[in-house]
Amino acid sequence: MALAEEALRRQLGKYKFRDLTIEELKDVSKTYPNFTFSMNTYTFKDGSQKDLLNFSGTVPVKYAGSSYNIPVRLWILDSHPFAPPLCFLKPTASMGIAVGKHVDARGRIYLPYLQNWSHPKSTLTGLIKEMIAKFEEELPLYSLSSSDAARQSELLSYIAKITEGETDMKSRSKIGSRNEGCFNKITVVGAGDLGIACVLAVAAKDVADKVVLLDLSEGAAKGGTMDLEIFAVPNVEISKDFSASADSKVVVLTVNSLGNAQTYLDVIQSNVDLFRGIIPAVSHYSQSAVLLVASHPVEVMTFVSWKLSSFPKSRVIGVGANLDSERFRYILTNLLKAEVLAKDAWVIGEQGEDKGKVMLFYHHEHVTSWQGLSKAMEILKGKGQRSWSVGLSVADLVDSILKDKRKVHSVSTLAKGCCNINSEVFLSLPCILGTSGVIEMVRLEEDPLVQEKLQSSAGSIHDLQQQLKL
Repeated sequence: MALAEEALRRQLGKYKFRDLTIEELKDVSKTYPNFTFSMNTYTFKDGSQKDLLNFSGTVPVKYAGSSYNIPVRLWILDSHPFAPPLCFLKPTASMGIAVGKHVDARGRIYLPYLQNWSHPKSTLTGLIKEMIAKFEEELPLYSLSSSDAARQSELLSYIAKITEGETDMKSRSKIGSRNEGCFNKITVVGAGDLGIACVLAVAAKDVADKVVLLDLSEGAAKGGTMDLEIFAVPNVEISKDFSASADSKVVVLTVNSLGNAQTYLDVIQSNVDLFRGIIPAVSHYSQSAVLLVASHPVEVMTFVSWKLSSFPKSRVIGVGANLDSERFRYILTNLLKAEVLAKDAWVIGEQGEDKGKVMLFYHHEHVTSWQGLSKAMEILKGKGQRSWSVGLSVADLVDSILKDKRKVHSVSTLAKGCCNINSEVFLSLPCILGTSGVIEMVRLEEDPLVQEKLQSSAGSIHDLQQQLKL
């Protein structure tokens, strides 16, 4: 098919990376000229709708000595090429869907290529090539008899509505009887020690109805994920498919790149590259979620998550100094018996004592001696942050969000406008949390020393962010 490039360019006006998308479509058109392109309305699981580019055609498949043309339809998200397309079979009335490891009963296509999607190595032509290869291993469609075809018509009608973005809400409510609006589901992205610690902490506190652990590592489940499967932790699902995260109320990011970066900047850039393939996907499947970032460095990665998701600032927060703040109050109350001071005490600023920029904020008139404060800080510095400790802190934050507790936590939030900070940086500040994330930031007292240190942290973080390639 010859692409009407200018017309397509106008249609893709709201796509974030329009030129990259057009170049990919031109490649598809050259290799598979039978595909046709159009803009249609797609209805997501939560009922929201969006005009998306889609293309339909057939892919040539050889199976058991015969040749087949398998009809498919691919929807291109507006964050393409940093998020994979939504792929469906498009069977005719005489075709039945052969449910298998790559296709479900609705005709939705699942492939390793989609699960591991990462720009620029992942492309639409590469996806179609893998689709052909997998379909040649396991044919996704079969021919129906006339009586079977009649029974298939209702299912095909439903599939057509899904793939054309016209899902009937009444049909959806019959298929899924649970009211998802009252269903507290969270997703933890990353199956390392921290990710598993978060899952176990959330499960132990009985915070959520369901926890999905997205294991993005290559190969079969191993280590902790295998143990989770062996011992069948209740209400925990392990998946490698982003679609398993759909309709999550909170998405927790715990992944960190394990590349061989040489410098600190390289390490962060490697994490940014990793998040490019994650944030658009989880944001697409859970468009009303709160993103809770636990990856390092938390201030920068929370900023990256905010930029890549296009979520409002209130729904993108980092774990920040929540753990240190809770420990600090515990030390004041239980070890130093300073209950009055502990009531409104937080650690704010940057996470991590090694930077020398973690700070104390307190606002209460009845302050004990500075000697007591110094002693509390010294005790706090001796406490490391192990995975299970951070996991408990994450569960604490998730609990406040899901249950709309409106409790004050010191979390990484957009600090622009606070303490004369003019740059878009995230710092730990005391915030009231609820179902929509940050409901309100607690106003800081105008302490010149506090403001100076916050501004210093903001400056160094901003300088670092300026060197990153987003």
